Amino acid sequence: MTLKNAMTVNSTLVAVSLIAAAGFSASTWASEKELDFTIATESGDRESPQGQAVKRISDIVEEESDGRISMNVFYQDEIGGPQELFDQLVRGNIDLFLGWPQTSYDERLGVLTLPYLTLGWDDALETYGQDGWITEVIDPILSDIGLKYLGPFPEGFGGIATADTYATNYEDAQGIKLRSQPIFPLPQTIQAMGFQAVPIDWSEVYTSIQTGVVDGDSSNVIYWDYTYFNELLDYFVHSKHNFSFYTFLMNQGAWKALDEEDRKIISDAVEVVVNEQFENAQAEDEKWIKKAQEDGMEYIEPSDAEMKAWIERVRKSVWVEAEESLGEDIMKSVRENASKPQ
Repeated sequence: MTLKNAMTVNSTLVAVSLIAAAGFSASTWASEKELDFTIATESGDRESPQGQAVKRISDIVEEESDGRISMNVFYQDEIGGPQELFDQLVRGNIDLFLGWPQTSYDERLGVLTLPYLTLGWDDALETYGQDGWITEVIDPILSDIGLKYLGPFPEGFGGIATADTYATNYEDAQGIKLRSQPIFPLPQTIQAMGFQAVPIDWSEVYTSIQTGVVDGDSSNVIYWDYTYFNELLDYFVHSKHNFSFYTFLMNQGAWKALDEEDRKIISDAVEVVVNEQFENAQAEDEKWIKKAQEDGMEYIEPSDAEMKAWIERVRKSVWVEAEESLGEDIMKSVRENASKPQ
């Protein structure tokens, strides 16, 4: 055997060993086509969990394809806001996306943000996991829009972050203006809880709180309110009315154009990040709750009675309203599978 052949054999063995160690099949190396994709996250800079997630996917894909597949990574606001990014994803100008599916294309996607769907971490992770019943509901909806669902990116249970005043019940919430994501049914949920909902895109939240357009933010885990608005906000009420998570999506045309080996490289890379996030999400949320408290933000948990009252009021109002847009079949699945209050 020549030195050149020996080096080739040795390199191949090393490559196969690396693939096996990472959990990827050697068959993923069969394709030789060079590909260049764009991946973007709607929220989070380079150092945020979302920013690190899309960068990690890019790195894994490039490594497992031996540099044959590259991804241009864009972070919050670099190439547009949530709605614009989602529009570009549907049109195929962006290939992969980490964010919330916009209900402007199909209101049935509102099931993802239906309030008080799950009431605890175990239920939430089972519901929103890749094999959960929610996945079965949204897969065909996203497909109709022209998107491939690759997996969830859980954060935790959202709450209400405010300045100067706070509320843990419907009566005390009257008159408090809260920013809400402009996605059905989140504004409706905030209204049903007693607050005044003001739909505002993420990029405008800081100025809106600073100038008094709103008194605070809603439906985010504490990480976002502490990291971006700590100097403006005093309280975080953990109402847990929504389970906050993002979705990894890919343009269906771009997905279908891939051969089986390249699909596996991308889906496996997403799966690695999803699995890591599921393992770390609860601990990460608790870390930021502690950090926010240490830096002066008051963390408040409603009493069991207050939580029960909010759950009953919101489900009675928003779930009934949602049936018109989500349809009877989806709401039947919701009522059969949603967490039962204690």
